[in-house]
Amino acid sequence: MTPDLFAPSLAVVPVLVPMPAERPYSYAVPQGMVVEPGSIVQVPLGPRQVAGVVWDGDGGDVDPRKLRPITHVFDCPPIPEAMRRFVDWIATYTLSAPGMVARMLLRAPEAFDPEPWAEGLERIEGAVPQRMTPARARVLELAEPGAAWTRSGLAQAAGVSSTVVDGLAAAGVLAAIRLPPPPIVAAPDPAFARPQLSEDQGAVAEALRESIAENRFSVSLVDGVTGSGKTETYFEAIAAALDAGKQALILLPEIALTQAFLQRFEARFGAPPAQWHSDVAPRSRERVWRQVVEGSVRVVAGARSALFLPFKELGLIVVDEEHDPAFKQEDRVFYNARDMAVLRGRLGDFPVVLASATPSVESRVNAAQGRYSRLILPGRFNEAALPRLEAVDLRRAPPPRGKFLSPLMVSAMRDTLAKGEQSLVFLNRRGYAPLTLCRSCGHRFGCPSCSAWLVEHRFRGALVCHHCGHSEKKADACPECGTLDHLVACGPGVERVAEEVVETFPDARVIVLSSDMLGGVRRLRLELQAIADGEVDIVIGTQLVAKGHNFPNMTLVGIVDADLGLANGDPRASERTFQLLAQVTGRAGRTGKASRGLIQTYQPDHPVMRAIVSGNAESFYAREINEREQSAMPPFGRLAALVVSAGTRGEAEEHGRALRRAAPDSEEIRVLGPAEAPLAVVAGRHRFRLLVQGKRSADMQGFLRTMIGQAPRPRGSVRVQVDVDPQSFL
Repeated sequence: MTPDLFAPSLAVVPVLVPMPAERPYSYAVPQGMVVEPGSIVQVPLGPRQVAGVVWDGDGGDVDPRKLRPITHVFDCPPIPEAMRRFVDWIATYTLSAPGMVARMLLRAPEAFDPEPWAEGLERIEGAVPQRMTPARARVLELAEPGAAWTRSGLAQAAGVSSTVVDGLAAAGVLAAIRLPPPPIVAAPDPAFARPQLSEDQGAVAEALRESIAENRFSVSLVDGVTGSGKTETYFEAIAAALDAGKQALILLPEIALTQAFLQRFEARFGAPPAQWHSDVAPRSRERVWRQVVEGSVRVVAGARSALFLPFKELGLIVVDEEHDPAFKQEDRVFYNARDMAVLRGRLGDFPVVLASATPSVESRVNAAQGRYSRLILPGRFNEAALPRLEAVDLRRAPPPRGKFLSPLMVSAMRDTLAKGEQSLVFLNRRGYAPLTLCRSCGHRFGCPSCSAWLVEHRFRGALVCHHCGHSEKKADACPECGTLDHLVACGPGVERVAEEVVETFPDARVIVLSSDMLGGVRRLRLELQAIADGEVDIVIGTQLVAKGHNFPNMTLVGIVDADLGLANGDPRASERTFQLLAQVTGRAGRTGKASRGLIQTYQPDHPVMRAIVSGNAESFYAREINEREQSAMPPFGRLAALVVSAGTRGEAEEHGRALRRAAPDSEEIRVLGPAEAPLAVVAGRHRFRLLVQGKRSADMQGFLRTMIGQAPRPRGSVRVQVDVDPQSFL
């Protein structure tokens, strides 16, 4: 339905601006200006001019002469109604200011006006120059009537200088024309390289194609072991969406995954998708935004923020690695991109596909209760065998003193190296060591702004805080007692494990992969390609290596400290550990070679370790789901966290207690805390947490609004962050 235009006689419209505004502001529409809901406009806000979106509803019963007028309407297609509803819904659900959600929508201000057209040339039919040369003949052979060229493009294609092209234009053989801006990527071809799917893959792909054909909201959970070919099945859903004239969005958890993914996508569709993530240059992001809203970009692959692109004809969202914690944003507007993708599909009435080898407990429960359709890929593609997994009991086979790899692990790595195959040694801890202390006086190096120890990064010669970014040069003497040569690194990080590996295997080609290594994303992509090409013997990495990579020659995966993720009070600790270990060990044997996974642990009888080693994921999910249900934890109950921070401990605690006192009486919801956060100080701010727990049917948002509304307004340095459905408990 075409929205009604705000005719000049109405004179007043609501405009949502990208700032912490709780509601749209009213503006006057100047005589002769025509806007509609979704129009992107420029409005005065204080002394500045800002971009905003004309919102739904009326501008209020106010005299337009008392309002500031809209100053400009951008030449841009309006933001679709479903997208405006999406912004409102997220603001309501997360208790965020609608203006801050709109800010994520308006991230490419240079794209609000059309891209400039370029100067071009085309041949005038029947025109021939009086003087013909070999260079001119080559140009005219390419410049057929009706074919448009840029001046430099035609010269380069013909192998001549630009002056030859200019001469033909001056002779009246080539006419000047205007060329529209080129697409940022070529249109993908659904029929370009249709794959040969296995029987299981074919069944899943057909179910996904049917969901596209039904042209209505649904959620499909593609649950397949690592290497089962989940990507190929949802590519067929994308092909069906393209055939139906729809756009598609693919959400990926890590930028590091995009390069290999882009190559696979291009091999299937003949062209890459447009990209949207923080590593894309600003100008390219602006062009993607513009071409998405115009509809010329048909497929986007990106990080969680791509969810806020204003697609013209969005007909499918795919969330790859749907279980990944990276989909949760914990800054300004707290939201889970997986859950919001499902919401966007419901509001737009189109299908959503979630894919994972280790689905979240929430998604498994939704599938069991009939909300999602679960599509299973039980085996690897081409019947490749899963790795044989073994637990290494560190109580019985400990590493030598001062080392971190057990003799069993070292022996397996030696055998793998002898066969010319690759090993992956995994430890989910960056840097060289998590703690540095003085053996003389016991001084521990801590962050001056956080309640956290400084992590030694020996490659950089620095001690670094992983919470606020503080960095200082590694000291030679203890700053407390002044003693030299008594500083000792405690515990391992990947750099320290790499040191041990190089010492043990001096002739091996070793590489360390970690998100904070120097060189950024470009270097990381080159290193991942080197591993895939077999140019590395042993890889030492953090969780960065666990996600979706395909290393054909990798046949051994060793987990250094499998218990690491279990040693905290996070209610999702077991689930996260299971997912991480399953994903990491799944890097081995993906091309069919016999493979092995060794898991070093002090708790071989822990349910997570037993489930991983036995390969019985169903037993893990059954136990975890039962525990969640018994304790009324998500998805059987609801959680919200309120984090109060302030410049002093007293201010934070006092406001936390005030919030607790302001909580309304409820039989369905209880408030726990305030308690000092596990990370009590971050970036100089003291932190207290309140946890709000309620039944599944409880009105959590209404409870929180009442609680915050009845509490005193934060004063001074006090800030309150609301996190509905928290993933982190630090």
